[in-house]
Amino acid sequence: MKNVVVFCGSRPGRDPAWLAAARAMGRGLAAAGIRLVYGGGRVGLMGAVADAVLEAGGEVLGIIPEFLTRWEVAHERVTELVVTDSMHTRKRQMFDLADAFVTLPGGLGTLDETVEIVTWRQLKLHDKPVLLCNVNGWADALLGAFEIAVADGFAAESARGLFEVLPDVPAVLARLADLPELARVQASARL
Repeated sequence: MKNVVVFCGSRPGRDPAWLAAARAMGRGLAAAGIRLVYGGGRVGLMGAVADAVLEAGGEVLGIIPEFLTRWEVAHERVTELVVTDSMHTRKRQMFDLADAFVTLPGGLGTLDETVEIVTWRQLKLHDKPVLLCNVNGWADALLGAFEIAVADGFAAESARGLFEVLPDVPAVLARLADLPELARVQASARL
């Protein structure tokens, strides 16, 4: 495992803990030798996680649709920036590169990406880890929606096992380190 996709907000949100979490995630990924793959923005939590990886000497691959580059939100200092023709192409490229997915706080785009990747796992299109970082309860409402889908019979009980919920960035980084593929990559990087 060498690439982790991080879904997060293009805005910083109101809780300072969310911005701190994005920065901590970036530093942690860089320290672990993991390349960040993300939506390519320079704003909000997206920009914060990318900046933290870069400041810590890590690698960042941003993938952004062309229309967003016209809105001047593309992060031009990332290690590599891929410009796609659409949001769908962007999400597909991120999926193809991912060894695991991490969701930090964010808005509608973050929710869309997270639900889609969980749905793809339910459909057995992948078996990559999906980790929700529930900083200060940010994901509680999303988790409630998943629970309602199960309770109302729209999703199987097994849907609860499609993702893991972790309370903070240290727990996410520890879980990533526990994944067998990632542990091998980190060990070889230290040699």
